[in-house]
Amino acid sequence: MTHKKHLTNKEAFFDKDEIIVSKTNLKGRLTYCNDVFLRIAGFTEPECVGQPHSIVRHPSMPSCIFKMLWDSLKNGDEIFAYVVNRCKNGDHYWVLAHVTPSTDVNGQVVGYHSNRRVPDRDILENTIIPLYRDLLAEEGRHAAKDVAMAASVAMLDGILSKQGMAYDEWVLTLGKAPMARAA
Repeated sequence: MTHKKHLTNKEAFFDKDEIIVSKTNLKGRLTYCNDVFLRIAGFTEPECVGQPHSIVRHPSMPSCIFKMLWDSLKNGDEIFAYVVNRCKNGDHYWVLAHVTPSTDVNGQVVGYHSNRRVPDRDILENTIIPLYRDLLAEEGRHAAKDVAMAASVAMLDGILSKQGMAYDEWVLTLGKAPMARAA
């Protein structure tokens, strides 16, 4: 499914007591979207179910964050990550996502489950948005996608190594300690 790629630069919001929920199969295709997901993203359930979760991918989201997310999930680990998503109408919304593998009764991973909450505005504006802007700029310096990805992964790894923790661990410490910025 395709939808317009235009961006409005208008942010959409959901309430702090709401949770956006979606589930996907192993290939990242949506199998479930709750009403909050549908309302904020502006899609109907038939427009979403069966489509790649990337239907809401915003172009200002660094690829290296999604690589890290998928690498964690494929290792059977959960992850916390800040994500900006695109609405069907071109608006965007920020979330703090908690993504986990879903297993069957035999413990086999059969898909993924994501709960998204309203992120802390101060953390977004002072840490996440500048970091993601730097990561995107690094990706943009390279014409080849694989080189761009490797460069942004290296940049993020360098930043996180200064913190002495993985991205999702670092996310959970935000607001408690300042982060070293990239040079």
